[in-house]
Amino acid sequence: MILILILILVPKSRKVPKSVVIIPTYNESENVEKMIHQVMNYPEQFHILIVDDGSPDGTASIVERLQETYKERLHIEKRAGKQGLGTAYIHGFKWSLRNGYEYVFEMDCDFSHNPDDLARLLNAIDGGKGQLSIGSRYCKGGKVSNWPFDRILMSYFASIYVRMILWIGIKDTTAGFICYHRSVLEKVQLDNIPFKGYAFQICMKYAAKKHGFKIIEVPITFVDRLYGESKMSSGIFKEAFFGVWSMLRMKL
Repeated sequence: MILILILILVPKSRKVPKSVVIIPTYNESENVEKMIHQVMNYPEQFHILIVDDGSPDGTASIVERLQETYKERLHIEKRAGKQGLGTAYIHGFKWSLRNGYEYVFEMDCDFSHNPDDLARLLNAIDGGKGQLSIGSRYCKGGKVSNWPFDRILMSYFASIYVRMILWIGIKDTTAGFICYHRSVLEKVQLDNIPFKGYAFQICMKYAAKKHGFKIIEVPITFVDRLYGESKMSSGIFKEAFFGVWSMLRMKL
Protein backbone atom coordinates (compact mmCIF):
# COMPACT_ATOMS: atom_id res chain seq x y z
CA MET A 1 0.00 0.00 0.00
CA ILE A 2 2.81 2.40 0.91
CA LEU A 3 4.64 1.56 -2.33
CA ILE A 4 1.51 2.32 -4.37
CA LEU A 5 1.14 5.73 -2.67
CA ILE A 6 4.78 6.58 -3.39
CA LEU A 7 4.35 5.70 -7.07
CA ILE A 8 1.28 7.92 -7.28
CA LEU A 9 2.71 10.90 -5.42
CA VAL A 10 6.21 11.00 -6.93
CA PRO A 11 6.05 12.94 -10.23
CA LYS A 12 7.10 11.00 -13.27
CA SER A 13 10.17 12.33 -15.05
CA ARG A 14 9.41 13.45 -18.60
CA LYS A 15 11.08 11.41 -21.29
CA VAL A 16 13.39 13.59 -23.35
CA PRO A 17 12.64 13.05 -27.06
CA LYS A 18 15.49 11.61 -29.08
CA SER A 19 16.66 14.55 -31.18
CA VAL A 20 19.48 15.01 -33.69
CA VAL A 21 20.83 18.21 -35.23
CA ILE A 22 22.05 17.74 -38.80
CA ILE A 23 24.82 20.18 -39.71
CA PRO A 24 26.22 20.02 -43.26
CA THR A 25 29.81 21.25 -43.51
CA TYR A 26 32.27 22.29 -46.16
CA ASN A 27 35.35 24.15 -44.90
CA GLU A 28 33.91 25.01 -41.49
CA SER A 29 37.05 24.41 -39.39
CA GLU A 30 36.70 27.88 -37.85
CA ASN A 31 33.18 27.19 -36.59
CA VAL A 32 32.58 23.47 -36.13
CA GLU A 33 34.29 22.91 -32.77
CA LYS A 34 32.61 25.91 -31.12
CA MET A 35 29.25 24.84 -32.53
CA ILE A 36 29.57 21.25 -31.30
CA HIS A 37 30.58 22.28 -27.78
CA GLN A 38 27.67 24.71 -27.53
CA VAL A 39 25.00 22.28 -28.73
CA MET A 40 26.30 19.48 -26.52
CA ASN A 41 25.99 21.60 -23.38
CA TYR A 42 22.21 22.06 -23.57
CA PRO A 43 20.01 20.13 -21.11
CA GLU A 44 17.95 18.67 -23.98
CA GLN A 45 20.84 16.26 -24.74
CA PHE A 46 20.77 16.84 -28.50
CA HIS A 47 22.79 14.53 -30.71
CA ILE A 48 24.67 15.95 -33.70
CA LEU A 49 25.21 14.52 -37.16
CA ILE A 50 27.87 16.29 -39.22
CA VAL A 51 27.57 15.62 -42.96
CA ASP A 52 30.90 16.70 -44.38
CA ASP A 53 31.53 16.98 -48.11
CA GLY A 54 35.25 16.30 -48.14
CA SER A 55 36.32 19.61 -46.58
CA PRO A 56 39.98 20.21 -47.49
CA ASP A 57 40.47 22.39 -44.38
CA GLY A 58 40.29 19.48 -41.92
CA THR A 59 36.72 19.97 -40.68
CA ALA A 60 36.11 16.21 -40.53
CA SER A 61 39.30 15.61 -38.51
CA ILE A 62 38.12 18.10 -35.87
CA VAL A 63 34.78 16.31 -35.59
CA GLU A 64 36.45 12.90 -35.31
CA ARG A 65 38.67 14.17 -32.50
CA LEU A 66 35.63 15.49 -30.62
CA GLN A 67 33.87 12.14 -30.95
CA GLU A 68 36.16 10.92 -28.17
CA THR A 69 34.62 13.55 -25.88
CA TYR A 70 31.00 13.13 -26.97
CA LYS A 71 30.75 9.37 -27.39
CA GLU A 72 27.42 8.14 -28.82
CA ARG A 73 26.13 11.71 -29.27
CA LEU A 74 28.39 13.07 -32.02
CA HIS A 75 28.29 11.39 -35.42
CA ILE A 76 29.84 12.12 -38.79
CA GLU A 77 29.03 11.02 -42.32
CA LYS A 78 31.83 11.80 -44.78
CA ARG A 79 31.00 12.21 -48.45
CA ALA A 80 33.36 12.46 -51.41
CA GLY A 81 33.39 16.01 -52.73
CA LYS A 82 31.01 18.94 -52.56
CA GLN A 83 27.55 17.62 -53.48
CA GLY A 84 25.25 20.39 -52.28
CA LEU A 85 23.20 21.30 -49.24
CA GLY A 86 20.02 19.53 -50.32
CA THR A 87 21.69 16.16 -50.89
CA ALA A 88 23.52 16.51 -47.57
CA TYR A 89 20.24 16.98 -45.71
CA ILE A 90 18.55 14.09 -47.53
CA HIS A 91 21.51 11.90 -46.62
CA GLY A 92 21.14 13.08 -43.02
CA PHE A 93 17.36 12.56 -42.96
CA LYS A 94 17.69 8.95 -44.07
CA TRP A 95 20.44 8.31 -41.52
CA SER A 96 18.30 9.86 -38.76
CA LEU A 97 15.27 7.73 -39.62
CA ARG A 98 17.37 4.56 -39.65
CA ASN A 99 18.74 5.44 -36.24
CA GLY A 100 15.36 6.05 -34.61
CA TYR A 101 15.35 9.81 -33.97
CA GLU A 102 12.00 11.41 -33.22
CA TYR A 103 12.96 15.03 -33.94
CA VAL A 104 15.39 16.00 -36.70
CA PHE A 105 16.85 19.49 -37.04
CA GLU A 106 18.47 21.40 -39.88
CA MET A 107 21.02 24.03 -38.83
CA ASP A 108 23.95 25.89 -40.39
CA CYS A 109 27.40 25.60 -38.86
CA ASP A 110 28.32 29.28 -39.16
CA PHE A 111 26.23 30.57 -36.20
CA SER A 112 23.85 32.46 -38.49
CA HIS A 113 21.34 30.20 -36.73
CA ASN A 114 21.65 30.68 -32.98
CA PRO A 115 21.83 27.21 -31.37
CA ASP A 116 20.13 28.70 -28.28
CA ASP A 117 16.94 28.57 -30.38
CA LEU A 118 17.02 24.78 -30.81
CA ALA A 119 14.96 24.27 -27.65
CA ARG A 120 12.37 26.81 -28.83
CA LEU A 121 11.95 24.97 -32.14
CA LEU A 122 11.61 21.66 -30.30
CA ASN A 123 9.10 23.02 -27.78
CA ALA A 124 6.97 24.48 -30.59
CA ILE A 125 6.03 21.02 -31.88
CA ASP A 126 6.86 18.67 -29.01
CA GLY A 127 3.93 16.59 -27.84
CA GLY A 128 2.02 16.82 -31.10
CA LYS A 129 1.49 20.61 -31.20
CA GLY A 130 2.82 20.51 -34.75
CA GLN A 131 5.05 18.43 -36.99
CA LEU A 132 7.43 21.03 -38.40
CA SER A 133 8.78 24.24 -36.87
CA ILE A 134 10.68 26.95 -38.73
CA GLY A 135 13.14 29.45 -37.31
CA SER A 136 11.58 32.38 -39.13
CA ARG A 137 13.15 35.73 -40.00
CA TYR A 138 9.94 37.20 -41.39
CA CYS A 139 7.15 36.22 -39.02
CA LYS A 140 6.20 38.63 -36.22
CA GLY A 141 9.22 39.07 -33.96
CA GLY A 142 11.75 37.69 -36.46
CA LYS A 143 14.80 39.75 -37.43
CA VAL A 144 17.87 39.79 -39.68
CA SER A 145 21.16 41.21 -38.40
CA ASN A 146 24.34 42.20 -40.26
CA TRP A 147 23.01 41.49 -43.74
CA PRO A 148 23.35 44.11 -46.50
CA PHE A 149 20.01 45.82 -47.14
CA ASP A 150 19.82 44.57 -50.74
CA ARG A 151 20.22 40.96 -49.61
CA ILE A 152 17.47 41.39 -47.00
CA LEU A 153 15.15 42.76 -49.69
CA MET A 154 16.00 39.94 -52.09
CA SER A 155 15.36 37.27 -49.45
CA TYR A 156 12.14 38.89 -48.23
CA PHE A 157 10.66 39.30 -51.69
CA ALA A 158 11.80 35.79 -52.66
CA SER A 159 9.49 34.47 -49.92
CA ILE A 160 6.63 36.59 -51.27
CA TYR A 161 7.32 35.23 -54.77
CA VAL A 162 7.18 31.64 -53.47
CA ARG A 163 3.95 32.25 -51.55
CA MET A 164 2.30 33.69 -54.67
CA ILE A 165 3.12 30.58 -56.70
CA LEU A 166 2.75 27.76 -54.18
CA TRP A 167 0.17 29.26 -51.82
CA ILE A 168 1.77 27.69 -48.74
CA GLY A 169 1.13 30.50 -46.27
CA ILE A 170 4.65 30.49 -44.77
CA LYS A 171 6.40 33.80 -44.14
CA ASP A 172 9.99 32.52 -44.40
CA THR A 173 9.87 30.01 -47.23
CA THR A 174 13.65 29.77 -47.72
CA ALA A 175 14.51 29.33 -44.02
CA GLY A 176 17.08 26.65 -43.24
CA PHE A 177 16.70 26.44 -39.44
CA ILE A 178 14.05 23.75 -39.00
CA CYS A 179 12.81 21.00 -36.70
CA TYR A 180 10.96 18.05 -38.26
CA HIS A 181 9.01 15.36 -36.51
CA ARG A 182 10.06 12.06 -38.05
CA SER A 183 6.53 11.54 -39.43
CA VAL A 184 7.20 14.33 -41.97
CA LEU A 185 10.41 12.75 -43.23
CA GLU A 186 8.76 9.33 -43.43
CA LYS A 187 5.96 10.72 -45.60
CA VAL A 188 7.83 13.06 -47.97
CA GLN A 189 9.27 11.41 -51.10
CA LEU A 190 12.86 12.45 -50.39
CA ASP A 191 14.28 10.77 -53.48
CA ASN A 192 12.05 12.94 -55.71
CA ILE A 193 13.62 16.21 -54.51
CA PRO A 194 16.42 17.22 -56.91
CA PHE A 195 17.33 20.63 -55.49
CA LYS A 196 20.53 21.65 -53.70
CA GLY A 197 20.05 25.17 -52.28
CA TYR A 198 17.15 27.47 -51.39
CA ALA A 199 14.87 25.48 -53.68
CA PHE A 200 15.42 22.43 -51.47
CA GLN A 201 14.25 24.35 -48.39
CA ILE A 202 11.18 25.60 -50.25
CA CYS A 203 10.36 22.15 -51.61
CA MET A 204 10.51 20.45 -48.19
CA LYS A 205 8.06 22.99 -46.72
CA TYR A 206 5.77 22.68 -49.73
CA ALA A 207 5.80 18.88 -49.48
CA ALA A 208 5.00 18.98 -45.75
CA LYS A 209 2.14 21.37 -46.41
CA LYS A 210 0.75 19.18 -49.21
CA HIS A 211 0.70 16.20 -46.86
CA GLY A 212 -1.31 18.17 -44.31
CA PHE A 213 1.31 18.55 -41.58
CA LYS A 214 1.00 21.47 -39.19
CA ILE A 215 3.82 24.00 -39.63
CA ILE A 216 4.69 26.54 -36.93
CA GLU A 217 6.95 29.57 -37.45
CA VAL A 218 9.10 30.56 -34.49
CA PRO A 219 10.65 34.06 -34.61
CA ILE A 220 14.44 34.13 -34.59
CA THR A 221 17.20 36.66 -35.20
CA PHE A 222 19.32 35.57 -38.17
CA VAL A 223 22.93 36.80 -37.99
CA ASP A 224 25.33 36.77 -40.96
CA ARG A 225 28.36 34.51 -40.52
CA LEU A 226 31.44 35.92 -38.75
CA TYR A 227 33.96 33.27 -39.85
CA GLY A 228 34.48 31.33 -43.05
CA GLU A 229 33.09 31.99 -46.51
CA SER A 230 29.50 31.94 -47.68
CA LYS A 231 28.58 29.03 -49.99
CA MET A 232 25.92 31.10 -51.80
CA SER A 233 26.07 31.47 -55.59
CA SER A 234 24.00 32.86 -58.45
CA GLY A 235 23.21 29.29 -59.52
CA ILE A 236 21.45 28.65 -56.20
CA PHE A 237 19.22 31.67 -56.72
CA LYS A 238 18.39 30.61 -60.28
CA GLU A 239 17.56 27.10 -59.11
CA ALA A 240 15.07 28.52 -56.61
CA PHE A 241 13.54 31.05 -59.03
CA PHE A 242 12.74 28.49 -61.72
CA GLY A 243 12.47 25.44 -59.47
CA VAL A 244 9.37 26.75 -57.70
CA TRP A 245 7.32 26.24 -60.86
CA SER A 246 8.46 22.64 -61.27
CA MET A 247 7.40 21.84 -57.70
CA LEU A 248 3.77 22.24 -58.76
CA ARG A 249 4.13 19.11 -60.92
CA MET A 250 6.35 17.02 -58.66
CA LYS A 251 5.24 13.94 -56.75
CA LEU A 252 6.27 14.80 -53.20
